[in-house]
Parts: sequence; structure tokens; C-alpha cells
Amino acid sequence: MSDYGAQDMSLPLRRVLMRRPGDALLKADPARWHYGARFNAEQAIDEYESLVRLLLEKGVEILWLAEREDGLADSMFTADLSLVTAKGAVILRPGKPARAGEAALHEAACRAAGIPILGRLKSPGTVEGGDCLWIDAETLAVGRGLRTDEDGIAALSELLAPLGIDVLGYDLPLWRGAEACLHLGSIASFLARDLALIFPPILPVSFYRLLEEWGVSMIEAPSDEFRASGGMSVGILTLGPREVVMLDGYPKTRAALESAGCTVHAIRADVLCIGCEGGLGGLVCPLLREN
Repeated sequence: MSDYGAQDMSLPLRRVLMRRPGDALLKADPARWHYGARFNAEQAIDEYESLVRLLLEKGVEILWLAEREDGLADSMFTADLSLVTAKGAVILRPGKPARAGEAALHEAACRAAGIPILGRLKSPGTVEGGDCLWIDAETLAVGRGLRTDEDGIAALSELLAPLGIDVLGYDLPLWRGAEACLHLGSIASFLARDLALIFPPILPVSFYRLLEEWGVSMIEAPSDEFRASGGMSVGILTLGPREVVMLDGYPKTRAALESAGCTVHAIRADVLCIGCEGGLGGLVCPLLREN
């Protein structure tokens, strides 16, 4: 059994890197961090613990980034900073300037866990993990938008090429504007290698065609629930093939997933995810996925 490697979006989740929201979130300025009207730090912290309990119940090993007085309120969204392959980790560089201090935390954590560092993205390029979707172990789709840019995609491609990994970039729409967060993972989530939940109205056509070519069946997310959740109804966490964690309160989306044969764990986390503008999947950085 390996200690690391997560080049699949739906293999069983075994080991993850997480960071509890704490003092930084309690002291966060919602305007600076672009948090929404539902933001409530105390409630968000409580909701986070429900996700932790579920993961532990499912036997997932959690490696914790230490809490410290660094003011990094978004650091609970660990998926955005590290991309872990079977050969080691790439430390990413977020497009949100206030998150710049998180890269050093992830590099130190990976080294401490015995995960080699393949490289670290540097200025001017930016890539956030929420824009990265593995199609298979040799093909990585990356959304090109306001958080991930062309320089970042080129740098990531250069780092992954020696591993035989192709990096494919796809343009994202502006949607809600320059300050809002829209990732490729906000509009497409893999539930299994051959099944994805998508929101077609803003999905890149070329990415849709890619899914078709790869024989991926697609479930269309209900528009009213997608918009009501700010896109978070699609930003789910996949625990294993056709086993997912989603936000509670979106019955049409849940019914569509269950009709496709998925086991659904729904947790109440609207304040955490919608208020802090990040999906459930963004709260977990996969270090190891394997059967």
C-alpha cells in the first residue's frame, strides 16, 4: 500500500490533508475574504466538524495542518494548494492574493509526511486545486479562469510532463464576476470514472466534448438548486465510486445522484460552504486514493 498518490477523482479516499477553521476564521474580515451574507464563523466551525466526523467514520486518515496565528482564513480549503501524484506533490499557487502564505504550510506538511515535492508554482503563474480534475491517471483537465491562469497551467504542464501526464486547459466563464470563485470543480464533479455531475449552462463546451469522448455519463444538476447554492450543490466530495458527500437541503440534486446509483451522505454545511464560498470537496486535499 502506498502512502500517497491521488490521480483519480473517485477511487476510495484513504488519506487526506485538512486544516480546521479556527482563530483565523473567527477574526476574518468577510469583505477581505469575499465571504457571503450567510457567513457566521462560529456556525461554520461547527459544520466543519460534521464533515470530520463523517470522514473518520468512513475510515479516512486525516493529516492535520497545524493551527497557528497566521490569519489565513481560507486555509481550511486545503484542496487548492496541493496536487498529489503517485510520484509526489506539486505545491500550487492560489489566484486569491490573500492566500499566498498557504503554500509554505503545504510544502512543510508534505515533507513531514514523506511526500516528495515535485515542484512549486511561482509568480506569475497561478493554479488552484479546485480547477484540477483528473480524467485518468495520465490526463489532467484544468479550468482557466480568474483563479488559475495560462502561466500557471503552462508551469503545471511542465512539471507533470516527465510523469507522462497531459495537462489540458479549458476556459471558464466569468459568471458572477472577478471577486467570486468559480472553479472547474464548481461545475463538474466525478462520482465515478464513468459518471459526473455537471451544470451544463456554464460548462466549457470543449470539456463537455471531452467527457463524451471518454464515455463519461453526465447527470445535469438542477438549475434552481445550483443557483440557490451559489454552485455548491455540484462541489461535492467523492469518497469512492458512486459514494459522495453533498450539502443537505438540495433534494432534487440528491434524487438525481441516487437515481444514478450513488450512495449519498448529506451534511448541513451551508454556512461553511456558501458563506465562505467553497465546496465540500475543497475542504479535503486527497493524499491517497486507492482500492
